[in-house]
Amino acid sequence: MFEAHFQTFEDPESGVALSARLSAFREELARRKLTGFVIPRADQQQNEYVAPSEERLAWLTGFTGSAGLAIVLTREAAIFVDGRYTLQAGQQVDGKAWSVESLVEPPPETWLSAHLSADDRLGFDPWLHTTAAAERLATACAKAGAELVAIESNPVDAVWTERPPAPLGPVAIHGRQFSGEIEAEKLQRIREEIAKLSVDALVLSDSHAVAWTFNIRGADVAHTPLPLSYALVPKHGRPTIFIDHRKLSNATRDHLEQSADVQEPNALEPRLAALAKRGGAIALDNATAADALSRLIQAAGGKPVRGSDPVSLLKAVKNETEIQGTRTAHRRDAVALARFLAFIDREAPSGSLTEIDAVEALETFRRDTGALKDVSFPTISGTGPNGAIVHYRVSRKSNRRIARGDLLLIDSGAQYEDGTTDVTRTIAVGEPTAEMRDRFTRVLRGHIAIARAVFPDGTTGAQLDTLARQFLWQAGIDFEHGTGHGVGSYLSVHEGPARISKLGTTPLKRGMILSNEPGYYKTDGFGIRIENLELVVVAEIAGAEKPMNGFETLTLAPIDRRLIDAALLSDAELDWLNAYHARVRAEVGPQLDEATNAWLNQATAALTR
Repeated sequence: MFEAHFQTFEDPESGVALSARLSAFREELARRKLTGFVIPRADQQQNEYVAPSEERLAWLTGFTGSAGLAIVLTREAAIFVDGRYTLQAGQQVDGKAWSVESLVEPPPETWLSAHLSADDRLGFDPWLHTTAAAERLATACAKAGAELVAIESNPVDAVWTERPPAPLGPVAIHGRQFSGEIEAEKLQRIREEIAKLSVDALVLSDSHAVAWTFNIRGADVAHTPLPLSYALVPKHGRPTIFIDHRKLSNATRDHLEQSADVQEPNALEPRLAALAKRGGAIALDNATAADALSRLIQAAGGKPVRGSDPVSLLKAVKNETEIQGTRTAHRRDAVALARFLAFIDREAPSGSLTEIDAVEALETFRRDTGALKDVSFPTISGTGPNGAIVHYRVSRKSNRRIARGDLLLIDSGAQYEDGTTDVTRTIAVGEPTAEMRDRFTRVLRGHIAIARAVFPDGTTGAQLDTLARQFLWQAGIDFEHGTGHGVGSYLSVHEGPARISKLGTTPLKRGMILSNEPGYYKTDGFGIRIENLELVVVAEIAGAEKPMNGFETLTLAPIDRRLIDAALLSDAELDWLNAYHARVRAEVGPQLDEATNAWLNQATAALTR
């Protein structure tokens, strides 16, 4: 009935093939006189989604999550993942060959210090680690009396005989009707930031920053319209973009050449070296610039100046065109969501649907809008115990039938040219238990607390994060992920620098878009998450003595009333929920067919005690 175009469900390789790869890799390390090697889940620019040619961690270990790191020593090997992926890593990697360790607390460097010996030589690829990451590795090696060695050619590539070629996705112009600002205006703002940094040039090592600055989009990685590229912006004169020319049509090249010189990627290193030889101070992004760039600048006599890429903050604050675009995108997406949720309510109780069926159905409803460019990440569709795996990705092997009494957690998003969406709904199939309703209502109360928050200018995400957790904490429970992340404008669905989390130190500014997604996960039981996207807007408060901000909710989709214990809601929370549902009904209903609209009216009916 349905089909997914942008997602696959094949199981990762395992077993004998992976054992042979690890053995071959160790032989390669021995040939290079290395005691060990560090394999991050990363490409040169620390992208969340990487090209198949960069999936070294998955190829070697079988782990397919979006964050992780492996360390292979002569006799031991470990894979390090955060709390989102502990269960997944345990299922995907060979427990006899690999130990699964924490990526956060304690960090991998603690494990390294304990397992390295004096005179060991630990290799790393400086193109796949930031300088800060390399410094942490060097410190761990020093503690053990070992040496950290930068390797010119990655030993994984030497044994990965069927490694895919680098991507050559065509580059497209992102017109002013979507961007709202021409390149010259953006470059002027960037140069103002360069002046504040007192440097001679800024390296844009983040392809998102290149895409935003020069109003282009690409197709080099899945789910994010990235043109893998670099740019060098001097304090005076024309910038240079470093991009494979095979990706550029004549029209796209003409567009780029109006504001920049265009060169092949291999021209970046000599250009940086030449600038460095003149004693240039060159700004590098802490988060995305490879340690190799720092080393190159230093070796040539220049001064690498590490800090936050100023473009990330400029990009995070959306202009009026981008804001209107994302509102339009969310209304369009809401039609697909309503059709999908009505379909699940109609079909799931019979037991005829699986997790994969749900993924395929939702993608199809989005494709029916005629505007879908891609999904913004692989849809998380987890029912029963699979819903408790925070970043679960259904495969043919794990695919579970949706049964009565289950909760279905579906977290998905879309890429449209005018905006990027991300939404999670938890759906009751049949009659939920009292525990499910209690947990869902606590998550909902935290979600509403964020949505209703009013906060002074300069407030950070860390200051708001507690609001989402307070009702879970009262029951002695919590969730092991951030409450919210930034979202791009037809770019990454996970965009920095702002986020709502314990680690969110960037002040929230009007025009930023963030997710609001508290959750609860009962291992081997069920998962709950409620996610809307929120726009930071001015909060008008009579008599306010300082500028105040709040959130405008962008996502328009029913929240499952069957899972709400109305007796636990305050009057203000109940009013928020009913007003939100009335808005969904008013904005989405007129765009639906008669049957789906009838379902929506029922799903958004006012809740009473």
